[in-house]
Amino acid sequence: MRRTAAGLLLLLCAGCGGAPAASSAPSASSSATPSPGPAVPAVEGIEAEAVELRTDAAVGGQVQVRVTDTGAGPFTVTSVAIDSPGFAALPDRPVEAAFVPGRVIDLPAPYGDAVCGSAAEPAAARLTVVRPDGRGEVLRVPLAAADLARIHADTCAAEAALAVAGVAVTGLALDGDAVTGMLALTRGGDDERAVTLTRLDGNVLYDVAADLPATLGEGEATRQVSLEFTTARCDPHALAETKQPYLFVVGVQVDGEDEVTVDLPLDQAQRDELFALTGSAC
Repeated sequence: MRRTAAGLLLLLCAGCGGAPAASSAPSASSSATPSPGPAVPAVEGIEAEAVELRTDAAVGGQVQVRVTDTGAGPFTVTSVAIDSPGFAALPDRPVEAAFVPGRVIDLPAPYGDAVCGSAAEPAAARLTVVRPDGRGEVLRVPLAAADLARIHADTCAAEAALAVAGVAVTGLALDGDAVTGMLALTRGGDDERAVTLTRLDGNVLYDVAADLPATLGEGEATRQVSLEFTTARCDPHALAETKQPYLFVVGVQVDGEDEVTVDLPLDQAQRDELFALTGSAC
């Protein structure tokens, strides 16, 4: 029996802002790995590491710069930025973090669009540091950036695959207890290699079915398969806690190379159809 869904829909709406998910290991379809630049000189008394938490993945486009006071005195950080040749530069983010020797604080820092022609490392955390006497300085602190390098590799591998054939969802509409439509692969240029959609994963709130794997063969311009979303869960806990209700991961393989994963592209109108499904099914 269906339950009244008004309260549940309010909970679901709080998680409507989906974000891209991380993709798999880089594909051979991406360009050769760029050579790294010169190392960033150490800064006495400060260490930094880029860490992607689950909450950062949900928000998208940011990591935590984990700063440690390894010196003998206190300082305050008033701004932070990612400084990496593999990402477009963004303005410094104002923060207010007071450090004493041994203290570790995570500072949220956004990163820009991936620059796939450049390596992500060596990277630096650009910090504005204020000493106890009021003296301030901008420092480039070496950034341990394994998470950032992974994000860069994943993003560039996905971009390379999608340059061969793009993924799109069309004709999505509520149809009884399901939302149905078409999943399409469309060739994007002169690269005639075969492209395969290997899998499509559901999430906590929605199951999704498509006739996969499906291959866009050499010389073909487009390939479409049917797509169906159904409700997986209606309980208030799932509706309230899900941070990415419209995130669905698609596996893409170019000409037998390693699979990469990309987010299923859903515009706001298509997300609204899934929202309506939750309202009718729950």
